[in-house]
Amino acid sequence: MNKIICGNSLEVLKTLADNSVDMCVTSPPYYGLRDYGESGQIGMEQTPQEYIEHLTEIFMEVHRVLKPTGTLWINIGDSYAGSGKGPMSLAVAGNGKNSTLYAKNSKVHEVPKTWDGIKPKDMIGIPWMLAFSLRAKGWYLRSDIIWHKTNCLPESVKDRPTKCYEHIFLLSKSRKYYYDYKAIQEPLKQVSRERYKRGRSDHSKYAGEGLQQNINRQRDDFSMFDQEYKRKRDVWEVSTNTFKMDEHFAMYPEKLIEPCVLAGSEKGGIVLDPFFGSGTTGVVAKKHGREYIGIDINPKYCTLAGKRIMGVV
Repeated sequence: MNKIICGNSLEVLKTLADNSVDMCVTSPPYYGLRDYGESGQIGMEQTPQEYIEHLTEIFMEVHRVLKPTGTLWINIGDSYAGSGKGPMSLAVAGNGKNSTLYAKNSKVHEVPKTWDGIKPKDMIGIPWMLAFSLRAKGWYLRSDIIWHKTNCLPESVKDRPTKCYEHIFLLSKSRKYYYDYKAIQEPLKQVSRERYKRGRSDHSKYAGEGLQQNINRQRDDFSMFDQEYKRKRDVWEVSTNTFKMDEHFAMYPEKLIEPCVLAGSEKGGIVLDPFFGSGTTGVVAKKHGREYIGIDINPKYCTLAGKRIMGVV
């Protein structure tokens, strides 16, 4: 364990044993966003459907290697169709000079910006396309967690709100699975405790009492009002990454995936990331006493991630 394997995610996953990994947390390359310069890379497909098919195939291999109690946490964002005036040029990652999304004077791949059934300027719906595809293949779709970026970048668009969130889907291999809610519970504010206590009054004299919200129902057990913590919600407010690595500019922050690792595995458990990138998953796993297996197609990223995890970068 605690290894980084350089290669195609699908092919490497096929070499891993069945039921051998406790959890997987990852963020695959987003569709039509960046060219990482590697043959067989994800995100450069000619259609969104082809992109979803490739990811589904990879995550079904993850399904095989997960233990029956295992979970999968996927961070993924959406993409937009273009204006229909031509192909999309993608910024080439790996040179440390990607100040703009669309590179005009560098070697680029071309990806269409409109497709059958998707109009120019449409939001494609990539996250839910993937979630529904995996659900249809047997995964249990358990939660759609919203990553609210508290320091999101401004956008120049004037005909829609600025994007400030991404999705983290929690999926499980089985109906019952490992999930340590206590490991990620949050302090309960005093004002919330007082509000819960006010809900203990007797509402039986009012018509429609049986239809009251749960907080106002009569209870025999009031222990929840004396607790200091609450269950973690499904909107996570986390700022974007402050760790700098010129060669990789699509890293999720450590604080974003710490709850995933803590809730999805015990100490000593094995955390898998088939799109390892800059190695954030390995950093978090090591910090919290877990083992990790990272896979990435780019040799440079594999080297940099290893150094980062060892504290060299």
